Amino acid sequence: MATPTTKREAYITGVGQSEVGVRLPRHPLLLTKDAINEALADAGLDISQIDGVFSFPGKAQGYLAFSPVGTDDVIEAMGIKSKWQMGAMEQPAQLSAIGMAAQAVKEGVCRHVICFRTVYEAGGMAQPEIYMPSRGDGTVSGMSQWTSPFWATSAACWTAQYAQRHVHQYGMTREQLAMIAINGSKNAMLNPRARAITKEELTLDKYLNARLISTPLCLYDCDRFSDAATVVIVSAGDALDEVQGEPVRIAAMAGSVDRYSWDQVDWSAAYVCGEDLWKRTDYTTEDVDTAQFYDGFAFLPITWLEGLGFCEKGEGHKFIEGGTRIARDGELPLNTAGGQLGAGRLHGFGFAHEAVTQLRGKGGERQIPGDPKVAVATSGGGPLAAALLLAKD
Repeated sequence: MATPTTKREAYITGVGQSEVGVRLPRHPLLLTKDAINEALADAGLDISQIDGVFSFPGKAQGYLAFSPVGTDDVIEAMGIKSKWQMGAMEQPAQLSAIGMAAQAVKEGVCRHVICFRTVYEAGGMAQPEIYMPSRGDGTVSGMSQWTSPFWATSAACWTAQYAQRHVHQYGMTREQLAMIAINGSKNAMLNPRARAITKEELTLDKYLNARLISTPLCLYDCDRFSDAATVVIVSAGDALDEVQGEPVRIAAMAGSVDRYSWDQVDWSAAYVCGEDLWKRTDYTTEDVDTAQFYDGFAFLPITWLEGLGFCEKGEGHKFIEGGTRIARDGELPLNTAGGQLGAGRLHGFGFAHEAVTQLRGKGGERQIPGDPKVAVATSGGGPLAAALLLAKD
């Protein structure tokens, strides 16, 4: 029964995920429905009880492979009577959609909210006439206008600049950086949903011999296009009597956005976001049992380690050296489902899904030891960043 303390809180009460694959033939809206149905069953809710839908970044009409399903599509396909919806790029990274849903239930606008992220970038490449952007007239606009003139057309280029500074200024080696990808590979081998992405464990030799993409990032430092949908259900504290799934409280959240046009940013958005997260809770880094850090590129978890204060600035590569501290049985188990490097580019939502799975003790072979109670999940980390602190209390 909800107490006066819990009534004003927001909880994750259900999680779901579709098949994860590469060039899946299943339509992305059907993948989304698969994940929604799994999350509803997990929470013990009926679709008639859902009254809000939140997503990031909304339907990307110019590049459907990146985001082929919008909130309107879900409302229509599932027959939802929604009181509030939001799906837009103008948010501080992917997990901010869950944060905004938490605000909606805290304010009493909604009781049970579906938050989702659907990607179809691998499948879209197989059907470019439908999902991929058409070739333009050679001009650029929007955020690309600040990067394309310098041939920085990929996020790998942007992230590599921060990583290369750690090489020059702080002495990061490729052997240290490799621990993120190797750890993700080990964990992915224990994740049944990662089989289409990781089929064998990555070795240090294989990593070091891989081709470079943007120095110092190599092929295995970059996540792989994949097709999947991930869903998180956020419920109001005074609606917990209606759910069957074990609730996980959203204890704190934070976000940060930097200017894309500014080329002299000292630290990426993960540092501002990480510092702010702890201002909104009595928990500290000492309380965290597992970290699920965005790893679209292997260097980004290092920025989150530093930004959240698990180590000092410029010390993240030393924290992960050898891989023992971030292993499943280590001091800070990291990306226990494999992360995006090992389990597919789920674009942020996979980290919230895995954090809840670990806190509930349902990780199967990849479950961390003991009784984890607090987890951090993040998304982005470059010009956009969002973080959630989740607690089982």
